[in-house]
Amino acid sequence: MSGNSSQARSPVLPRVLPPALRPGDGVGIVAPASNIKQEALLAGCEGLRRLGYKPVYFDSILEQDLYFAGSVGRRVQELEAMFVREDVRAIVCSRGGYGCNYLVDNLNLALIHQHPKIFMGYSDVTSLLTLLSDETGLVVFHGPMVTKDFLVDDGIDTASWEAALGGVASWSLADSGMKGLAAGSAEGVFYGGCLPMLTATLGTRHEIQTAGTILFLEDITSKPYQIDRMLMQLKQAGKFEGVRGIVFGEMNDCVQHPAQTYTLEEVVMRVVGGLGIPVAFGLRSGHVARRNITLPIGVRASLMVTGVAAGDHAQLQFLEPATTA
Repeated sequence: MSGNSSQARSPVLPRVLPPALRPGDGVGIVAPASNIKQEALLAGCEGLRRLGYKPVYFDSILEQDLYFAGSVGRRVQELEAMFVREDVRAIVCSRGGYGCNYLVDNLNLALIHQHPKIFMGYSDVTSLLTLLSDETGLVVFHGPMVTKDFLVDDGIDTASWEAALGGVASWSLADSGMKGLAAGSAEGVFYGGCLPMLTATLGTRHEIQTAGTILFLEDITSKPYQIDRMLMQLKQAGKFEGVRGIVFGEMNDCVQHPAQTYTLEEVVMRVVGGLGIPVAFGLRSGHVARRNITLPIGVRASLMVTGVAAGDHAQLQFLEPATTA
């Protein structure tokens, strides 16, 4: 699956929208990557309850195998079971860390396709988000996780959570943190996630399919030269060919040292500034300081960047619902 990204997205699958999430619904919690602590899990469950949902998880979620949340078999079984359970309406990952790449060749994708549900996470979970988006057609969600964002005050951007998961037909982000780096307007399928995880798919059977997308790229603590290197790898792999627009995340702590004489914005524009497409920076989703924004992956979106030299205005709008009634 390493086709040229200048061609149409391949394979082209019909989009599968999961049912919307409503107050009182069960939310399944899974740990597909690194191990978690019980106190963080319980605190995150309270955060879900405050929003009106019923947390559901298996006792095995607390297992540990090296730095993983148990064996590959346990993690696969847990995720597949949550897709099948009738008392679970949405599945939210507990945390990222490392380990989702062990699952991608072991999941029963046909089973998941037959039981579409909201699936959400970020960071290492990007490996599963792009897998399900590309290989089942399921609309998935880059957004808050249980033992991270749900256990802190102001950890969730509720407006985007409700719009994305509630089936709103068309909606735009407010107070997203975005500013413009390259002016222009574009429409495409919203797609992406954590930059190192996206880059790690190159050369594998599950290589990301970026043509025709508004591409979202985010990370935390990587040094500017490391961001540069990953962007150059994507560029040299042809993954910017056919991309309609690019949106970077908050990119917290992505500095070489406090006194560096250049900005990360300057670094990324050296790589993507000549693509002739709109580029925005600072979208608050994934590794963020506050109010994690929920972003649907797999639905059409528009990106407009105007007044880069005077005002740095950037607007992202989702043009169709991400869930069904």
